[in-house]
Amino acid sequence: MESPPERDQDREARRVEAVRRYDVLGTPPDGAFDRIAALAARLFGAPMARVTIVDTDRVWFKAAYGLAGVTQAGRDACLSTSVVLSDAPLVIRDTHRSPLARAHPMVTGPAGVRFYAAAPITTPDGHRLGAVDVLDIRPRRIPPERAAALTDLAALVMDQLELRLSALRVLRRERELLQAAHAARDRAERDRARAAEFAAALQNTLLPPALPQVPGLQAACHYTTASVHDIGGDFYDVFPLGADRWAFCLGDVSGRGTTAASLTSLIRHTLRATAPLETDPRTVLETLNRALLADRAADVHLCTLVLGTLVPDPAGGFAITLTGGGHPPTYHLRPARRGRRPRAEPVELTGGMLLGALAEAPFASRTLHLAPGEALLLYSDGLIASRTSHGARFDEESLAAHLTHHAATSTAPGAAAIIDDLTTLLATFPDGPADDVALLALSATPLEANGTPIGASGTTHTSVPLAAARATRTLEARSPLT
Repeated sequence: MESPPERDQDREARRVEAVRRYDVLGTPPDGAFDRIAALAARLFGAPMARVTIVDTDRVWFKAAYGLAGVTQAGRDACLSTSVVLSDAPLVIRDTHRSPLARAHPMVTGPAGVRFYAAAPITTPDGHRLGAVDVLDIRPRRIPPERAAALTDLAALVMDQLELRLSALRVLRRERELLQAAHAARDRAERDRARAAEFAAALQNTLLPPALPQVPGLQAACHYTTASVHDIGGDFYDVFPLGADRWAFCLGDVSGRGTTAASLTSLIRHTLRATAPLETDPRTVLETLNRALLADRAADVHLCTLVLGTLVPDPAGGFAITLTGGGHPPTYHLRPARRGRRPRAEPVELTGGMLLGALAEAPFASRTLHLAPGEALLLYSDGLIASRTSHGARFDEESLAAHLTHHAATSTAPGAAAIIDDLTTLLATFPDGPADDVALLALSATPLEANGTPIGASGTTHTSVPLAAARATRTLEARSPLT
């Protein structure tokens, strides 16, 4: 039977093996990790923040905000070594009062660290590679949600490492495919199919696996890539903000492939980490905009986005705030009621600018009430850039007319019916969508006699090809009323 020291040695050996697997030690600076460190420093108002990877005898600084020129340190000189021993965040309000830290070189040495907070970077199979930490030269107190935000940033680092590892595997696979093409054409075709499945699987990781349960709300979503051989840049998400508040978003990033995948991951996790801490959605987008602009040496990364918040209305439906810039208008679908004809109204965010272009970009907000029986549709511009079977462009005017007709003729109004209708429409386009298409529909369900909302959203993903001849990949999620 193994003794405790032997078990600890075996656990450390497996952890170091995981560090080697991600092949990140000694690699050049990476703007994605620099932006995460900068975001951590801003969230905590701290002068220093790092992304660290703990090796056998040293700690490698993958990003070091406020520590110019510092790239590594010995294990004994870094508190990150203590963080990888635990699954929970480590928060030391005053290092002079901490038995763990008071004699540590970071505290007694020139750095003079008085405050330290960190969350471990944990692999899907449970190995702790390092930490995202923030440091200050003065003691301080932080609320619990700040520590939780640090855990989200550590998860974002892990996502970046997984995407980097996936990109390396894709490149190796592409080389194998080229070599196989010279030997056997049929085998090359089979390998291309496998590469397409891998791209679709990676695309799936950039979308939420399931939308949350929201009482009184029906939600449905759909995603179609324009090419099975590449990763698209459209995304959507729905997540809780706490205290009966939820957020939802849909956006479109510049570029394709692993660059778009990395940028999409950064945006989703920044929104999830920042939105629960801010009451004004415009502040959330300002934080995201700064994160996109943080590394001036990186390629330009642009994003159009609509961010919404949902708050239940005691009288039924939801109070909604939409914020964003540069994105096509959201549509508010209203059925016929009290002599009023059914209609689909565009909700414009006039004056809002896309993210990642200017440091002082303005973002516009609008509020509306989503009454029971009404719905919202968010979409990316691939929907309004395609050609119909008659050769005409399906533009915003065409979409408005189509949605109005749906509101007037649908026998089962709601988010799921809207998505079913639009995916059926997409299948009629002879050349498929001109670009990636992301759709997110939300509808308020009616009330019971006692005022309780009927039904709740709860979605799962299924993969359905739009047309085998076009080899178009579709990812669809819908939530029927329960």
